[in-house]
Amino acid sequence: MPASRQSGGRDLGRGARRARLGQDGFFTRVYALVTRIPRGRVATYGQIAKLLGAPRSARIVGWAMHGSPEGSRVPCHRVIQRGGTCSPNFRAGDPGAQRRLLEAEGVQFLLDGRVDLVAHLWRPGPDAVRSRRRREALPGDFS
Repeated sequence: MPASRQSGGRDLGRGARRARLGQDGFFTRVYALVTRIPRGRVATYGQIAKLLGAPRSARIVGWAMHGSPEGSRVPCHRVIQRGGTCSPNFRAGDPGAQRRLLEAEGVQFLLDGRVDLVAHLWRPGPDAVRSRRRREALPGDFS
């Protein structure tokens, strides 16, 4: 299968293609998982993708975060880039918004501006996927 324009010309793998084909369903699964990230913890885009069974779909997780419904209760600010940096596009016109939201929850930053992942990375238990699947069966309210 040829790489699509959405992937920047790269073939993102079978998991990413499946995610793209069912994008609305994938976004719903992303939102359901992100709502489970506890206050004071963060997850990376790649971590969320891997937990959802599409390990090469970090970019699509980013699209889901960017496309989160306005006023939703999905804590999108808790999802960061793999190196611990905040997203430069978290809120247009306010580049420090994500950091402020995380700091308000007690997330600490290193001197270079990255989140202290050793202290704050979310490590879900082994039942995270099973719990997520049970939750998917129920209609969710993300608004």
